[in-house]
Amino acid sequence: MQLDPGVSLAGLLVGVVVGLTGMGGGALLTPIMVLLFGVEPLTAVSNDLVAGLVMKPVGGGVHLRRGTVDLGIVKWLVAGSVPAAFAGVLLLRALGEGQATQDALKVMLGIALLVASAAMIAKTWLGRARRCGEADSGEPAVRPTVTVAIGVVGGLLVGLTSVGSGPLIIVMLMAAYPMLRSSSLVGTDLVQAVPLVASAALGHVLFGDFRLGPTTSLLIGALPGVYFGARWSSRAPDAAVRPLLIVVLVVSALKLLAVPTSVVVALLAAAGAGAATLLWRHRTAIVRWAR
Repeated sequence: MQLDPGVSLAGLLVGVVVGLTGMGGGALLTPIMVLLFGVEPLTAVSNDLVAGLVMKPVGGGVHLRRGTVDLGIVKWLVAGSVPAAFAGVLLLRALGEGQATQDALKVMLGIALLVASAAMIAKTWLGRARRCGEADSGEPAVRPTVTVAIGVVGGLLVGLTSVGSGPLIIVMLMAAYPMLRSSSLVGTDLVQAVPLVASAALGHVLFGDFRLGPTTSLLIGALPGVYFGARWSSRAPDAAVRPLLIVVLVVSALKLLAVPTSVVVALLAAAGAGAATLLWRHRTAIVRWAR
């Protein structure tokens, strides 16, 4: 088994982002492995899901201890997401492992990243609306049919691309349960993601292109990254971190979709200017966090 220090460093950086924001694992690790390390898309998806299976319980366990998990919603989400995730793996295998499949998977990954980015933006807007609206109530009434449907959509996407268990499902939960507390949204998503990712990971171990070396390299960096990111999350200025994450996802998506480099560079320049403005606006919070 050969370990790759570069992959471990990438895992460390992504782990910190996941710990800080609660999302971005599959959406970042998979394109990083494909674009920076030349890993075949199917192999990247397989290894990322197995690595996620080890990382997800860390955050989920914290929320369970704090009581910020709606187990009623988790039950119905899992009922839809677990079989859908496994079905996504079988569908991917049915497409074959040739170059055409790898190219098609790159396109699916790119589209999934754009959807995840849009979901993060929607989550920010919805979160602001929630803060300006009515106060959060207690436990909401569970809507089984809608919740199972959310699980199916999220599970299928995760099985195919390893992307979607975080931002997409959270946004759909926010729409279905507008009175659910924000902490409960994150906690509920993290806990339901454990069996969801386990199902997809099992499918990829059995039918995908899982390789122990890249996964071990990822975990060597990702596990301490998640730990320290979670410790810093209570002080980190999310208003600064989340837009930067969205920029990374969009750029990765554009590269996977074979958008010309000149266009990507122009978008990066525009995003850099916007990020500089945003960081300046939140400079007080950033300095306080750094201390």
